[in-house]
Amino acid sequence: MTTEEEKTRPTAARARRAVVGRLSWGLADQAASSIGNFLVGMYVARSLGLAAFGAFTLVWVTYGVVLNVSRGLASDPLVVRFSGVPDASWRAATARASGTALGVGAVIGVVSVAVGLSLGGRLGGAFVGLAIVLPGLLLQDAWRFAFFAAGAGRKAFVNDVVWGVALVPALVMAAKAGSVAGFVLAWGGSAAVAAGYGCFQSGIRPRPALARAWLREQRDLGYRYLVENVSLSGASQLRAYGLGAIAGVGAVGAVRGAELLLGPFLAVLMGLSLVTVPEAARVLRQAPHKLGRFCGLLSGALAAAALLWGGALLLVPDWAGEHLLGQVWDSAAQLIVPISLGVCAVSFGVGAAAGLRALAAAERSLRCQLFASACYVGGGLAGAAAAGAVGSAWGVAAANACGSAVWWLHLRAALRERHHNSVPEVRTS
Repeated sequence: MTTEEEKTRPTAARARRAVVGRLSWGLADQAASSIGNFLVGMYVARSLGLAAFGAFTLVWVTYGVVLNVSRGLASDPLVVRFSGVPDASWRAATARASGTALGVGAVIGVVSVAVGLSLGGRLGGAFVGLAIVLPGLLLQDAWRFAFFAAGAGRKAFVNDVVWGVALVPALVMAAKAGSVAGFVLAWGGSAAVAAGYGCFQSGIRPRPALARAWLREQRDLGYRYLVENVSLSGASQLRAYGLGAIAGVGAVGAVRGAELLLGPFLAVLMGLSLVTVPEAARVLRQAPHKLGRFCGLLSGALAAAALLWGGALLLVPDWAGEHLLGQVWDSAAQLIVPISLGVCAVSFGVGAAAGLRALAAAERSLRCQLFASACYVGGGLAGAAAAGAVGSAWGVAAANACGSAVWWLHLRAALRERHHNSVPEVRTS
C-alpha cells in the first residue's frame, strides 16, 4: 500500500462515518416529530369526539399545505444552496430564510383570520387560532432544515424534543378548556417555544425585513419549489376526494388503513428526506463525479427497505391486524401488496430527486414533480373507476413507477449537461 493510499483510507472512513451520523440524526429527528404528531392526534381525538376532531383535522391539513409553501420559498432553497458552506454564509442565509418563513406565516395568518371570521363557530375559531400560531410553527420547521443544512442534525432533534416536552402540559391545559381552538393554540404555542429555542441554539435572529430580498435572490428556485411542493400535497388530496366520490368513503378508509401499516417506514423515509438533499449537495461540492452513484445507492437501499417492510406486513396474522385496525383490517390487508409496491417505486425516485435538487435543476425538478403528480391522480382515479380501492392502489403503484423513471431520466440528463459544461472546449489551430 502506498503512502497516498494510507492517507486516503482513514479520510474516506471518517467521511462515511460522518454521513451515517447525519443520516442517523435525520431518523431520530423524524421519530421525535412523528411521536409528537401521533400524541396530538390521539389526545385530540379522545378529548373532543368525532365532529370536533374533524374540525381540528381540517386545520391540520391546511397547515400541511402552508408548510409546503414555506418550505418551497424558504427552506428548500436554503438546503440546496447553503449546505456545507462556510459558517458565515450559512448564518446570513439562515437569517433571511427563517425571516421568510415568519413572513409566510404572518401573511397567510391574515388570510386564516379572514376565513375564520367568515366561517364562525367552532371551525372558524380553530382557523383564527391557526393564524395566531402559524409564524411559530413555520419558524420551528425552518430551524430543522437550517440545522441539517449545517450538518447539525443533533440540534434539529433537540429542538423537536423541546417541542414535545412543551406540548405535554399545553395539551393538558387545552383538554380542560375542551375547545378545538384551545388545542390548536396548545399545539402551535408549544411549537413557538421550540422556535424561540432554535434562535438560542443557532444564535441567529430571523430577519423578516429581508424576506423580499431572499425571494428575489432565490426566485429561480423558490417559486418552482413552491409549485412542486403544493402539487405533491394537492395530488394526494385530489386522489382521496376522487376515490371517495367514485368508490365511497369506505374505500378511502381502507387505503388510509393500509398506509398506516406502512407508517413506520414512511416515517423513516420522511426523516431521511431531511438529510438526502444536504448530503447530495455535499457530494456535489466535494466529489461531483460520485453524485450519480450516491443517488443510485440511496434509491436502491430505500426501495429494498420498502419491499422488506411490505413483505413483513404480509406475515402479520389476522388477529394482530384486527387488534391494530379493528374492522378496517380486512379491507386494508387486501391493499398491502399494491401499496407496498407503490411506496417502493416512490423510494426508488428519492435519490434522483435529491440529485436534481443538489444540482439546483429546479426546472427539471418541477417538470418531474408535475408529471408524477398528474400520474398519481390519474392512475389512482382510473384504478378506482375500474376496481375500487384495490384498483386505485394498483393504479397509484404503476403511476409511481412511471414517475420515478422520469426522475431518473432527468437526473441522467442533468448530470450529462453538467459534465459537458465543466469540460473545457478543445480548440485546434
